[in-house]
Amino acid sequence: MADTSEHTGTQQPQPRKASWKHIGPGIVVAATGVGAGDLVATLIAGSNFGYTLLWAAVIGCLVKISLAEAAGRWHLSTGRTLFDGWASLGRWTTWFFAVYVVVWGFVYGAAAMSSSALPLQALFPDVMDLKWWGIACGLVGLVFVWFNKYAVFEKVMTVLVGVMFVVTVYLAIRVTPNIPDAFAGLLPVLPDEKDSILNTLGLIGGVGGTITLAAYGYWVNAKGWTDTGWMKVMRLDNRVAYATTGIFVIAMLFVGAELLHSANVAIASGDKGLIQLGDILEKEYGSATAKFFLIGFFATSFTSLIGVWHGVSLMFADFVARLSGRGQAKGEEVASGERERSWPFRAYLLWLTFPPMILLFEGQPFRLIIIYGVLGAAFLPFLAGTLIWLLNSPRTPREWRNGPVSNVMLAVAGLLFLILCVKQIWDQPWGEFF
Repeated sequence: MADTSEHTGTQQPQPRKASWKHIGPGIVVAATGVGAGDLVATLIAGSNFGYTLLWAAVIGCLVKISLAEAAGRWHLSTGRTLFDGWASLGRWTTWFFAVYVVVWGFVYGAAAMSSSALPLQALFPDVMDLKWWGIACGLVGLVFVWFNKYAVFEKVMTVLVGVMFVVTVYLAIRVTPNIPDAFAGLLPVLPDEKDSILNTLGLIGGVGGTITLAAYGYWVNAKGWTDTGWMKVMRLDNRVAYATTGIFVIAMLFVGAELLHSANVAIASGDKGLIQLGDILEKEYGSATAKFFLIGFFATSFTSLIGVWHGVSLMFADFVARLSGRGQAKGEEVASGERERSWPFRAYLLWLTFPPMILLFEGQPFRLIIIYGVLGAAFLPFLAGTLIWLLNSPRTPREWRNGPVSNVMLAVAGLLFLILCVKQIWDQPWGEFF
């Protein structure tokens, strides 16, 4: 049954001043959302089209700002968690999330461990095989998240983001970008190629996170922000998150445009494309630059690993708490650290770590990968649609409901991700599935 109360509290919390010293969850969501795959996609866009799609990368950041801000606003304005909001929309949201979080976690766990292992194997080629590096990364992530609470987690993520920032900006400067062409790339022009619209939409949609956008509200609560007094702080934090994401993405597009496009060099999609880039950098600028890049590659992949290990486990713990019939799931419970100490949090950590190790040895099962791809493509339309629903209804206090700009941005995001979802489903080899 939907909660249709107006939430008219008698006393509003005093607004806190938006200060840089509070920044934290935004850094976490930026680090988690930008994985190796995002950097490769942007790199390939730069390689194929030069600076032409720079505007699409910027729009991608703006779209994700709107989604993350909406998730954070729900948590702060209602005092309830996002899953509690989803549950109020009907039982179908519970079933969708249950299937999604199990299948997605199983496949993503293997992908994250493999992605973190690739740069380590390149840096230390004679130490051990890729799969053992992957297992080591998974175990380190498990132990780190298991024994540390949000405050320590945030500090480590901030350090790793610093490494990512220095490496990507250094590379962008090193390849000597063509600034006039870069500014021209801010004009919304489509490449003169087949499927250019879908490729452009894919770049917009691929900038900076999927389920981690939903996890942002949980990190906001874990930081200790639980009421509307933190709204200005959250909005500044969120803008910093996607400004940071934008810098990562634009820097890699510069590298693709200057280092690959001008030399007509193609690289593979996926994480192995970054290994190829390391080889190209070594030939062009020497081994020191290549190793420096591999360190940044590891920071990028490992922040995504521990970010998902922490953030999605928080969401799963909240899902179980709400499912167990304990009433409304509140942000104060996340802020208290109760969720991080709970058995569902740790059970999902184990699910992300140990079962996916099978895939490191056996390869990824064909049917499971198709289901994973479809569920992953469906999550962002689900997130955008449910946020529009929740934030335009009496479930949200009137003051904090969507305005016209928020509704337009969320609607654009929902339409964009719905198109990409349909394309993803259409492109799957269903004939081989059955």
